[in-house]
Amino acid sequence: MTVQFPLSRHTLRQGFLSLALCTPVLALAAQPAASQSAVVLASGAGVSVTVDDLQADAQRIPPEVRAGLLARPQNVSQIADNLLVRRVMAQKAQAQGLDKSASVQAALNVARDKILSDAWLAKIDADNTPSATAAEGQARNIYKAHPERFAVEEQVHVRHILIAGTEDAARTQAEKLVADLRGGADFAALAKERSADKGSAARGGDLGFFGKDKMVPEFEQAAFALKKNEISGPVQSKFGFHVLQLLDRKPAGQQAFAEVRDALVKEVIEQAQAEGRVAAANAIRKEFKVDEAAVQAYSQSQAAQPKAQ
Repeated sequence: MTVQFPLSRHTLRQGFLSLALCTPVLALAAQPAASQSAVVLASGAGVSVTVDDLQADAQRIPPEVRAGLLARPQNVSQIADNLLVRRVMAQKAQAQGLDKSASVQAALNVARDKILSDAWLAKIDADNTPSATAAEGQARNIYKAHPERFAVEEQVHVRHILIAGTEDAARTQAEKLVADLRGGADFAALAKERSADKGSAARGGDLGFFGKDKMVPEFEQAAFALKKNEISGPVQSKFGFHVLQLLDRKPAGQQAFAEVRDALVKEVIEQAQAEGRVAAANAIRKEFKVDEAAVQAYSQSQAAQPKAQ
């Protein structure tokens, strides 16, 4: 069985404290870029935490949220505090000789390998990233070769008022509502006051644009049959009686390249980087082999262990 080489980065799944304390100690040893500041953020018990340390540790936070998190002083303070606690803990562990145990040494080696392999993969990514011109050219080729990916179905922009219930009383209320609206009553005001769909009622009944197969059949059929600004008659569904108004319509068509350019360029770059990682990993795999007999023996020894209670 081939173990797949990692092609994606970690995501932030837990709070700062739990994430910081469970991160391997050797993560602190990662060397920051020379341009990063060595300003001390926290110190005590004979140790300190610098901006370099914080930035190195923050690399595990997804880039799309990292800058926003680090722009808040309370987050920086908490991360620095966590790093300092972790560093002091590491010193205490060393002082007690805990770093000499075989299991800890193995874990330290694995953590060191992870840090260095991530750095190497970042270089692989950089080496395989196409230029901006090449990436856009490939993006245009994808756009031209796969028009079906960028097809846009017809969409309608509708607002509605829902009268809950299926009894004659609810129908009568909906018919009265239709008469009021066709007589010039304010649709948004009535939606906020009377619609049983509280989610859209807060927006004056506005449901935004939607395409086919997004609403219950009766509602969809009525919505797509309306003319712009037309008020429907009562439309019954399993939710009750709806009164609809068509605000706008977008015909079926195709997204312009400008609308999808950034997403396609990102796709091209990520694909090139992924292929570079796979090629690099496969080249390495040619240089070694897994000892299947040893693997089987280890698995059997683990299967024979008593189950944890």
